[in-house]
Amino acid sequence: MNWALRFLRSSIGLKLVMAVSGVVLFGFVLVHMIGNLQVYMGPTLLDEYGVWLRALGHGAALWVARGVLLAAAVAHVWSAYCLTRLNQKARPEGYRERMNRESTLASRTMRWSGVVVLVFIIYHLLHFTIGTVHPNFVHGAVHQNFVVGFRVIWVSAFYMIATLLLGLHLYHGVWSMLQTVGLSHPRYDLMRKRAAAAFAALVTLGNLSFPLAVLTGVVR
Repeated sequence: MNWALRFLRSSIGLKLVMAVSGVVLFGFVLVHMIGNLQVYMGPTLLDEYGVWLRALGHGAALWVARGVLLAAAVAHVWSAYCLTRLNQKARPEGYRERMNRESTLASRTMRWSGVVVLVFIIYHLLHFTIGTVHPNFVHGAVHQNFVVGFRVIWVSAFYMIATLLLGLHLYHGVWSMLQTVGLSHPRYDLMRKRAAAAFAALVTLGNLSFPLAVLTGVVR
């Protein structure tokens, strides 16, 4: 037990926790986006999808999934915080002259994009799941809540900004995760970058399309 605790508190252990929790969260983001794409297939299919999710496993599966996602989110935030603290202790004084030759915009904004995405997730739950910040939330009316919610321009703008930051977070996150699991080699570097870029672009474009589709009248 002591060995396991020491390992989890080490930089390698923390990176492993971040990678595993990241896989869970990245998988959810992808599946969630694919599920929402059904909004383009008619006004009833998204409602039927919501009913199916709530009935899956006699209602237990959705709560189990929420528990796993909550645990993964807590583990991800905890490991990110601990790694940041370890890096600060290793170098208590900053560089006299900072050179960003090797880093990317995604890596340099990783902390801030993570904070914004965390705030966005909380708002998203209050907006479309609980409905407390929704202008006219109707339980079970997924399609209607979707359209009415995105008709508010500032809400759609916030979603799009958060989606772009999520894309940056996903790009660097997938790239780092693949490195953590052992694909850190010049032979695989290009593959890692392409896989991370493709995943981030897919999720970003898909999620950006939702508020834009409502605002332009494509989805009514």
